[in-house]
Amino acid sequence: MEMKSIAICYNQEISHSVEVKDKLAQILLNKGIQPEILNIDGLKEGFDFVFVIGGDGTILKTARFYAKYKTPIFGINLGRLGFLSQSSKEDIEKSVNEILNGRFVVEDRIMLQSGNYTALNDFVIKCCDTGRTSRFSLKINNKYVCDYLADGIIISTPTGSTAYGLSAGGPVLTPSLKAFVIVPICPHTLTARPIVVPDCEKITVCTDVKNKYVLSADGQEFYEFDSEINIVKSRYSAKLALLEGAEFYSVLTDKLHWAMPPAYIK
Repeated sequence: MEMKSIAICYNQEISHSVEVKDKLAQILLNKGIQPEILNIDGLKEGFDFVFVIGGDGTILKTARFYAKYKTPIFGINLGRLGFLSQSSKEDIEKSVNEILNGRFVVEDRIMLQSGNYTALNDFVIKCCDTGRTSRFSLKINNKYVCDYLADGIIISTPTGSTAYGLSAGGPVLTPSLKAFVIVPICPHTLTARPIVVPDCEKITVCTDVKNKYVLSADGQEFYEFDSEINIVKSRYSAKLALLEGAEFYSVLTDKLHWAMPPAYIK
């Protein structure tokens, strides 16, 4: 792909982000490319490619913004886990060379939509009174499925299946699957289990009208509602740039230490 216009997005609230931003900008300048520098709170359109410096939260926010412009983003990790990132700050120059030489692919990652809100990882529904267990009624395509007595409900994409949903006991889905996962949080019944549904389904969660509830999008945007909320597949998809040879299952091993005996975890 042709890259005439490149931006660097960074999160100044993260330690070392300014230092890494300056290093990346200088690498690009040395290659004859003048990048535009954007703070995470000042994103704008008009780029062919965007480098993102920060943790998974920074990448999630940037990915949601640029999805509607079909702009690929590439994550450079400065956070703790960096599951969505492709490069460390130590490997920036090598990664830039790979990208400028076209040795990368762009993966489309499905997202969730509820009203004006989108999520790349997940939507989480909880009662505003966090000390209360709530009853949630689940419908798929307007047909009743079950009731959950739980602390909340997670509706996750395959990308987000390794995030909150995994911690709550949900399955890991490969990013290429066209499906969503519905995971109850701390359900008060042993028969309540996560459900995987096709991404073409409409998910409806009904709540107790006596209480207020909040929907969080990727843990970053919050919307208060009562009674009922509908969630569907977004018409936009996030564009994540991945270096050639990047493989999902090796990421599970490298970053989540998947199925490793404790003695091997550093």
